[in-house]
Amino acid sequence: MNENNIEFITTSEALAGLCTRLEGEHFITVDTEFMREKTYYPELCLVQIAGANDVAVVDAQAPGIDLAPLGALLAKPDVVKVFHACRQDVEIFLMLFDAVPTPLFDTQVAAMVAGFGDQVGYDSLVASLTGAHIDKAHRFSDWSARPLSKSQINYAAADVTHLREVYEKLKAKLEREARLDWLAGEMAVLTRPETYRVDPERAYERLKIRSNNRRQLGLAKAIAAWREREAQRINIPRGRLLKDEQIPEIALLAPDDAEALAKARGISAGFANGKSGVSLLAAIAEAKALPEADMPKAERQREAPKASPALVSLLKVLLAATAEKNNVAARLVASGDEIEALALDENAPNPVLEGWRREMFGETALRLIRGQIALSTQGKRIKIVEL
Repeated sequence: MNENNIEFITTSEALAGLCTRLEGEHFITVDTEFMREKTYYPELCLVQIAGANDVAVVDAQAPGIDLAPLGALLAKPDVVKVFHACRQDVEIFLMLFDAVPTPLFDTQVAAMVAGFGDQVGYDSLVASLTGAHIDKAHRFSDWSARPLSKSQINYAAADVTHLREVYEKLKAKLEREARLDWLAGEMAVLTRPETYRVDPERAYERLKIRSNNRRQLGLAKAIAAWREREAQRINIPRGRLLKDEQIPEIALLAPDDAEALAKARGISAGFANGKSGVSLLAAIAEAKALPEADMPKAERQREAPKASPALVSLLKVLLAATAEKNNVAARLVASGDEIEALALDENAPNPVLEGWRREMFGETALRLIRGQIALSTQGKRIKIVEL
């Protein structure tokens, strides 16, 4: 990479000019640098963009800079936006422009389709496909600090310069192997805004609280929802407001006032009596007033029929063998939940039984479930035996 060709953009006019030049590209590569350690929402610091001839690092914190031309470029339907592991980048752009960049091409997902394994890192992918090696010296930089050094800018730009060649080689490989359609389904998920938006009312689900007490679960749900909204309001990480393990404890205490709330582990009297404590107690009181029918179902009431663990294990062996044979990441073909669902009910709707997944794995999995085939070994590989 020629360091002299990197444009460091700090003005609205320069950004508008760059975006105008890039509008005619077939694809652009995009990355971001941001900080999130002290905030709920990511604090955008830099945007790196490259086209066929342009390589630019945009200072998103430059005084008065207008990022609107960037939003318009990311929305251009005839320019493919190439990212590596795009979820956090896309979340930022959705927050800024209220739209997901489209069309998207995520080289991490494409690498999984192309047989580079699960969630291959950018450094490894660049080394494998281009022979280049990424300098890791600035990986943990404080990108919000100004001024940025020349080496920081060069490091940031490298993320999009190498990405051009990675994209072209991955795309060519997927075209040769007729796998671009496989990638399209994964990109469809990544272009849905709901993929990135947290529903506070479902925040408690990630805590996986094991309880048969519906009232306690209802309070935990209310507390988790409050934490999400309050963390958003004051823009701090949710864990700095309340840690995960504090939520079921507070739900069990079911405090009515600040004194009772302050008895929970890690809750200070200052917090309990402050604005956040008052709003938390209000959320708890509101949840207490709900009828039990409106509470989440208890664990044993939620329990669904379980698939045979032995059959699930056998299907996972088949999945691993299929992925190995077809040189594709197993996780892309079927998730653990999808395998369990298939073992439980082969007639239920399941992504494993759709499109290329059905052709590659689903049909064979059904034959295994129905006792039409068995699995054996041949040398060091799994072999399918017709029965």
